[in-house]
Amino acid sequence: MTLDKEQQRKDIEKFIRKMPSLSTTVGKVMEVCSRTDASPNELNKVVSLDPVLTGQVLKLINSAYYSLVDKVTTLTRAITMLGMNTVKNMALSTAIIKTVGGVKKSRVIPTTKFWQHSIGVGVSAKLYAAIQDMPVMEREGLFVAGLLHDLGKIPFGDEYIQVVNMARNEQIPLIEAEQEVLGIDHQEVGRMIAEKWKLNEEITNCISQHHNLATISEDSTKRIGYVALGNMYTDILDVGFAGSSFPRESEVTELLELLGLSMADFGSIGEDVQKEIQKAEMFLQI
Repeated sequence: MTLDKEQQRKDIEKFIRKMPSLSTTVGKVMEVCSRTDASPNELNKVVSLDPVLTGQVLKLINSAYYSLVDKVTTLTRAITMLGMNTVKNMALSTAIIKTVGGVKKSRVIPTTKFWQHSIGVGVSAKLYAAIQDMPVMEREGLFVAGLLHDLGKIPFGDEYIQVVNMARNEQIPLIEAEQEVLGIDHQEVGRMIAEKWKLNEEITNCISQHHNLATISEDSTKRIGYVALGNMYTDILDVGFAGSSFPRESEVTELLELLGLSMADFGSIGEDVQKEIQKAEMFLQI
């Protein structure tokens, strides 16, 4: 069945316009954390006005994820110990997962498998960045970028089965099949959603460019490269499902070269991936 590409685009744009905005609290959290002079006390004032987020922060710091001996009971101490970036990432990630859970259209990619894949990409991207000694706080931002990299697939409906089948049968990249069948791809759609939700530049770039290998040549775009490599690794490892088949070996080799990593590096994260995925799932279920 041939789809009307112009109508597909209009339907997607309409769907995105109707998507709920992120909560006011999340917007304020992101605003405070984007300022270099912001203090934990300022973030405390914002978070304390949201009982649900306050409970999530306290639950996280006291979870097995951190294995503390003494229980933390005050929000200020929890924010100080977790770090403002971790609180921001948790607030953003949990809010988006909840929002997407209420609007996701396609049954072609089951929600649980979609987020399993997304968590796998976030974890893998973070582990590859660790090999090259990226600072810990920056790696946490990279986890969120990996978690959200496929947001653009959310508005696609059940017609997406044609895309998945074409990519599999003709052995072409999913993004090429999207353009062929729908006239628009998940990177472009992802950028639209990122702009609606006012996500920061790093996350927006990772969402909208993780298949554009030609852009991953400068240090400033290495973050996109880590997400792209994490995506390839997660597809090969078969963690979850987001519609993609195995990447071509030439793509993996090219990306490793661009990032200054070896094939040995590519396979070296195996032992840590499952452990980190379990931690991340706990982090996101708070």
